[in-house]
Amino acid sequence: MNRIGRRILVTGLALCLAAPVLPGTLAVRAEESSSAETEQETVASDSDVQAAKESLMKLLEKYSGDAVKERIENAVWKINNESMTKTDLDKLVKDTTEYVQILGAQTAPSTPPSTGSSSNSGNSGNSGSSDSDEDDYIDDDMREDAYVELINYKDSLITRENPEQYILDELDDIFYSANRYIANSETLTEEQLWAYVGTIKGQMDAAVEKSGSVTTTTEFLTLADNWQTPVVSYGQQVSIVLPLINLGEEWLTDLLVEPEVSNDVNEWPFAPDSTGYTQNFNEIPGCATRLYEEAVFNRRELTWTFTAREDVLTGYYPLKFKVWYSKDGIRCEEPAEVSVYVYCQGKPGSGRIGMSEQTNVSQPRIVVTGFETDPAEVYAGDTFLLNIHVKNTSPDTAVNNVLFDLEAVEGGTESSSGTVTNSYAAFLPTSGSSSIYIDRMPAGSTSDLKIEMQAKADLSQKPYVVTVKMKYDTDLKADLTDEAKVSVPVKQESKYDSSTPEINPSSIMVGEQSNVMFQIYNTGKTTLYNVQVKFEADSVEGGDTFIGNLQPGATGNVDAMVSGVAATMDDGTVKAVITYEDEAGNQTREEKDITIFVSEMVVDDGMMMDPFPVEEEKTGPGAGVVIGIVLGAIAVAAVAVVAALKIRKKKKAAKLLAEDLMDLNKDESL
Repeated sequence: MNRIGRRILVTGLALCLAAPVLPGTLAVRAEESSSAETEQETVASDSDVQAAKESLMKLLEKYSGDAVKERIENAVWKINNESMTKTDLDKLVKDTTEYVQILGAQTAPSTPPSTGSSSNSGNSGNSGSSDSDEDDYIDDDMREDAYVELINYKDSLITRENPEQYILDELDDIFYSANRYIANSETLTEEQLWAYVGTIKGQMDAAVEKSGSVTTTTEFLTLADNWQTPVVSYGQQVSIVLPLINLGEEWLTDLLVEPEVSNDVNEWPFAPDSTGYTQNFNEIPGCATRLYEEAVFNRRELTWTFTAREDVLTGYYPLKFKVWYSKDGIRCEEPAEVSVYVYCQGKPGSGRIGMSEQTNVSQPRIVVTGFETDPAEVYAGDTFLLNIHVKNTSPDTAVNNVLFDLEAVEGGTESSSGTVTNSYAAFLPTSGSSSIYIDRMPAGSTSDLKIEMQAKADLSQKPYVVTVKMKYDTDLKADLTDEAKVSVPVKQESKYDSSTPEINPSSIMVGEQSNVMFQIYNTGKTTLYNVQVKFEADSVEGGDTFIGNLQPGATGNVDAMVSGVAATMDDGTVKAVITYEDEAGNQTREEKDITIFVSEMVVDDGMMMDPFPVEEEKTGPGAGVVIGIVLGAIAVAAVAVVAALKIRKKKKAAKLLAEDLMDLNKDESL
């Protein structure tokens, strides 16, 4: 949000907060309260209770003080021990939040504004306040003057100092908190009002003085909005990916990221199977254009693999990560903090995170105990049967009118900026309905939910979440709700194509080489890993080519030299063997036939003769001469061969005669 937009929003909020003290609003509130009481209210759901507790815990982290802690603890105790409607729950959180924010913003005034039963104690702190006339307190005109004074002062600071965005955010927070207090306080005198305005100005000055120093804030270091909450069941592994983006203009360097690990299963759902989880990287670029798309493009993604504990609770766990960094050569004083969530599915009867044991026992739970698909491996574009096993974990309470609604996570086409367009459900039921009804599930019973679904043809190869939403009744309660999640892995078939090989030359002699060239195209939607080509034949060897990984749509070039090692004894077929691996390391082998003829090299008396006959040319003025020369050469060679054979024969006969004479001499000597 730009600066003008934030100012408009803050101004509008302040005017809305001042509305309860304007004439006529009390009557409107009375009418709204009266109409609300006539509406039928239901008990707050588990998710509402969990959200309320998380809001209160965030207040406890942001504000300190015994009064703040006591107020929040009382609110949490009331949520745990009283059955509250959604309206009562929201009102309790709203009142507690307003009270804590007022305590945090109030510095100069002596007492916080009264809320409910604390009004008497608030008045007792002012000596003589009971004797004061109501005319001594501020009116709407004074509130308006204070509001104008503060907003003008804030604008002048912004114009003079031109602070960074995180300073602007802090100024807006100070201004908002102050105007909320002024608009709702009915026991401020004019002197106290202007003393409070002076204090707020001092807080604004202190905020502006922070400009130029590195502080522990997350206004520029945050997560991209393409984050999806992972789902994991007890004992299983899950990958947590942090897509960190830098919305600030300056580059951040020497980054170090570490999760906040705990041994408490209520705070950290994973088993401590590693000695350290810290990761670091060199830098993350700044966002020069201040556009979100640029920051997403420059994001850095870090991945952790955790194993869920066997005693993990069911529900959403917040995971906090600390990020240390340097900015303009200055190391941050305190680490920034980013948070994500992971949904964990615990064992049947393990309970839900953030709920007491009494609450867990009082309400029956339907949990997902497992699932399978038929076929076991689901490919994009295929139709498959999803079979989900559910169980009523209550040992003594049956559930009735159980309605299961299966919702597949939405996918789509991801652009270069990381945003998803053309959103649609990853799985669609073939029957047109994703709802399954069961009349009754006795205590401790199990059931199977079977539905035929079709995976979209253009899905990426990864797991996709199917949410199982449940609505059911018991003998004492109606419209109870719950939900569970399963992850269905989807695969993409590996596809490739190749061009027609170019072989130069296609006929070689033993010892010569031939060049083989062709291209390999990845026509599928998944990466081909470790692509390589080898040539198999008795007549050639060599030419092994390693291409590496081929992304979807990429092309690999094969430029190999094969050597002739033996004469071709068949039709000259040589197999070009193409192999590649998928993400799981499974290897695929494909063969492509090419033709290369290899002929034997003929050598006679130091002369290499052409093994192939030379076709006689029948035309041309020198044809007869050439033929005569060739015939003459052949005749000379024949005569030489005959003479050589005669000489060899004579030498052999002389050798045999000499051996016979030697044997005869030996006999005579004996």
